[in-house]
Amino acid sequence: MKTGLGILLSLGLVVTVPHLTVIASPLLVQTDLRQEADRLRQEGFELFQLGTLEGYQGALGKYQQALKLYQQLDSKLEQAVVLTGLGRIYDLLGEKQKALDYYQQALPLLQAVGAAEGTPIARVWEVVTLNNIGAVYDALGEKQKALDYFQQALPISRADHLQEAATLHNIGAVYNTLGEKQKALDYYQQALPLVRAVGDRSGEAKTLNNIGVVYSDLGEKQKALDYYQQALPLSRAVGDRSGEATTLNNIGRVYDDLGEKQKALDYYQQALPLRRAVGDREGEASTLNNIGVVYEALGEKQKALDYFQQSLPLRRAVGDRAGEAITLHNIGAVYSALGEKQKALDYYQQALPLSRAVGDRSQEATTLNNIGFVYRDQGKPEVAIDSLEKSANLILELRRGVSRSLRATFLESEQGTSIALVDLLIRQNSPQKAFEWANLSTTFDLVDYERLAGTEGQVKNPVANQAYQEWKAQARKLEALRQELQTNFSDTLSRQVRQQEAALSEQAEILVEKYPELADLLEITPTDLAQLQANLPANTTLLQPVLLTGIDNVEHTVALFILTRTTLKVQQVPVPKDLNERLQRYASQLESDLEIVDRALSSQLYDLLIRPIEGQIAPNQTLAIIATGALQRIPFETLYDNQTQQYLLQKYPIHYLTRLSKVQPQPTPKVNNPSVLVFANPRPTQVELIGTEAQADFLQKTYANSQIYKHQQATLDAFLSQSPRFPILHLGTHGCFRPEGCPSLGMKPNTLLFANKREYELKDAVKLGLQNTELITIGACETAREVDGVGLAGLAYVWERAGAKTTLASLWNATDFVQYSQQNSPELPTAAILNQFYTNLQQGMTKAEALRQAKLAHIDLHPFFWAAFILIGDGQELGASGR
Repeated sequence: MKTGLGILLSLGLVVTVPHLTVIASPLLVQTDLRQEADRLRQEGFELFQLGTLEGYQGALGKYQQALKLYQQLDSKLEQAVVLTGLGRIYDLLGEKQKALDYYQQALPLLQAVGAAEGTPIARVWEVVTLNNIGAVYDALGEKQKALDYFQQALPISRADHLQEAATLHNIGAVYNTLGEKQKALDYYQQALPLVRAVGDRSGEAKTLNNIGVVYSDLGEKQKALDYYQQALPLSRAVGDRSGEATTLNNIGRVYDDLGEKQKALDYYQQALPLRRAVGDREGEASTLNNIGVVYEALGEKQKALDYFQQSLPLRRAVGDRAGEAITLHNIGAVYSALGEKQKALDYYQQALPLSRAVGDRSQEATTLNNIGFVYRDQGKPEVAIDSLEKSANLILELRRGVSRSLRATFLESEQGTSIALVDLLIRQNSPQKAFEWANLSTTFDLVDYERLAGTEGQVKNPVANQAYQEWKAQARKLEALRQELQTNFSDTLSRQVRQQEAALSEQAEILVEKYPELADLLEITPTDLAQLQANLPANTTLLQPVLLTGIDNVEHTVALFILTRTTLKVQQVPVPKDLNERLQRYASQLESDLEIVDRALSSQLYDLLIRPIEGQIAPNQTLAIIATGALQRIPFETLYDNQTQQYLLQKYPIHYLTRLSKVQPQPTPKVNNPSVLVFANPRPTQVELIGTEAQADFLQKTYANSQIYKHQQATLDAFLSQSPRFPILHLGTHGCFRPEGCPSLGMKPNTLLFANKREYELKDAVKLGLQNTELITIGACETAREVDGVGLAGLAYVWERAGAKTTLASLWNATDFVQYSQQNSPELPTAAILNQFYTNLQQGMTKAEALRQAKLAHIDLHPFFWAAFILIGDGQELGASGR
C-alpha cells in the first residue's frame, strides 16, 4: 500500500536573489546635507544587518529620512540604492507588493544613471534590482514575469561573475519550481564554473547542492549523491552549518530512496544537531520526520512514532502546514500498519484539509488513497470506493498537467490507487465502473507516452490546438501558485488557488465538449460504458486483461474483462507472484529464432489469460485485445492451448486496440481499388534495407495506381505531400523509438528516416491529416516493442490521433529486410506474410483475418518468423465504418 511516508521536505537550499549590501558611492560634493544623508543611510544599513524585526523597523525610518535628503540633492544613484534597501526590508517582512513598489521606483533611476554616466556601480545595482523584482514575482507565483526580469538582468550581469552566477541560479530555481528540471540543470551548470572562478566556496556548495536536488528529482540518485558529496566539504570549510545540515539531509534522502536505510539514518542523525544548533526549526522538523520514515521502513514502528511526534509540534510552531500534513499522514500510516485503523483514520482526516489548504495535491491524493484502504479494511466498501475515486481523479488531473517531474512522481502512486480501486469495484460486483476506470488509466498511459515523445498537445484542428495551448498556459500558472502556497501559505492565496482550480476544471469540460479530439488530453473522469461499447463492431469481442499486482494488501490477480456491444463480464484470476518474470522470459524466447519456445510456459499463460473467458467468445468472432503493462511485450496469438493443440491464432482473427474511446471514428469511403504509397530503403543509410525494395515491387504489381519511392527518391518532402492522398501507407524505412536514440543508425529518438538522412519527428505526425488513411505499415524496424512506456500501443496511438485507422507494426526486427537482404526473396517468412496479407486484403478480407491467414501459412515455424507483425486499431475490411 502506498503510504506517502517517503515524501520528505527540505530537499535543497535554493539560492535566492543576490541582495548586495549598500556600499559607499562617489561623493562629488561634500555638504552637510549629503553627510547627514550618508550617515542616515549607514545607520539604516547597520540596523538592517541585525536581522531582527526591531532592526528592520529601525532601518525603515533611517532609510526614509535618507531618501528625502537624497531627493533634495537630486542624487539619483543614492536614491535608487536606498529605494532598493527599502524594498528589500519590505520583502523580508512579507509585504511583497510594497517591496515591488520600491524596487520599481529604483529601477528607472538606475537605468537613467547608467545610460547617462555609464557608471559601473549603477549597472551593479540595476542587476540587483532586476533580480529583486524577479524574486518578488517568483514569490507571488508569477513565474513568467520573474523569468522576464531575471533574463533582463542576465546580459548586464556578465561583467561580474558573482552577479552572473546568482542570476543564472535564480533562473534555474524558477525552472526547477515549474518542473522543467533539464532547463534548471542547464542554468545551474552554467553558474557553477563562475562561482568557482571567483573562489566563492559558499556559492559553489549551494550550487552543487541544487544540482544534486535536480538529479535526485530526475531519478538519477547516484549523480545526485556525487554532487552532494562535493558540496559537503565546501559547506564545512566555510563554516556554513545550515548548508551542511541541508546537504547531509539530502544525502540521507538519496540513501533512503536507494533502500540503504541505515546509511540514510546515519546522515539524518548528523544533520539533526546542526539544524538545532543554527536554530533552523523548520529543517529540524523535516529531519525528525525523515528519521521517523526510516524507522518505519525498518519495522521499528514505536521509534517512528516518537520521531513523528517530535516533528509535529515544530511543524506547527513554524507554521509549516504542508509539513504538518505530511507528518500527520505519516503518524496515521504507522497506526494503520499497527492495526489501529481508527487512530490511523483520525490522523489521516487531520492531514487531509491541511494538504488541500496548501495545494499539495500529491499528498492529498496519497492521504485519500490511504483513507480508502482503512475504510476497506473496516468493511465499509462504499466509502472506500468514494475515497479511492477522489484520489484517482486527483492523480489523473496531475498527470494531464504540465510538469514531467510531477507525472513521474504520480505514475507510481497512480498504479497503486487504480489497482486497489479496480480490485475493490470488481469485488463489490461493479464490473462496469471497474472497466471504466481501467480504460481511463490505459488512456492516460498513452497520453503520457505522447508527452514523452513530444507529441502531446498537438491536434490537427488549429483552433482546438490553440485553445489547448492556452489551457496549458493557465495550468502552468496554477502549478506555480500551488508551489508558492506550499512554501508561503496564506488564506488569500489558498482561496485563489481553489478558485483557479475550479475555473480550470470547468474550462477543461467546456473544451472537451467543444473539441472532442481533446478528450484524451483533458478528461479525468471515466466515460460511460455504453458510449465505449457503441464503438465495438458487432463481430468483435474485446478482451482487456488488467494486472492487479504489485501493491500490498491487494491479492495478486488478473482481471479479465470481456466485452461485446451489449455485454460486459469480468473474471478475476489469481496469478503467481513471478508472473512478470514469466512474461519476460516468454517474450525473450519469441524474439529470437535461436531460443526454444517453452510450450509449457505458453500453455500456462493461455490457462491464465484465455481459458477462464474463452466460453464468452462466440463462434466466428474477431478477438480484439487491449494489452497493458507487462502484457504488452507478448503477441497473444502465440499462446498455446494444450487441450486442443492449437495456438490462439488458429481459433480467431486477432487485432489490438490502444483503448476504447467515446470519440466516434470518422468513416472513410468504401475502397474498391485501394492504392498504396510506398517508401523503400531510403539512401544514404548506415544499414541497408534491400528487402524492402522487393516488397515495394510486389505492392506496385498488386495494387494499381500505387506510388513507389526508393533510395534517394524516398524523401521526406514526398512523404509529407503525398501521404494524405493514399488509403494505405507502407514505410520500409528505419524508425527509432528508443528514448535514448539509435546511435547505430545515427537517429534521434521518435523519428523515421527518409532519404538524404532527413528525419521525421513523430511529434509532427498529427499535422499530416491522415483522416482517409485506412492502414499504415511500418515494416522494417522494431516499432511496436521499442516505444517507451506503453509497448505496442504507443506508436499506434500517435498515428491514430493523426487520423489513421490501423497500424501494422513489428514487435522485433523484420529479419528478412536486414540480415537476409541480399537474398531479396519474397518467399522468406516475414516478406511472404506481408505479401500475403496485402493480397488477402485486396480480396476483401477484414484486416484481422487477412493477417491471420497470412500467418497460418507459416504456423509450423518458430513463432519468431510469423508472430512479429501485429495489427493495432481497426480490424475490419478497408472502408468499413466504425471500429
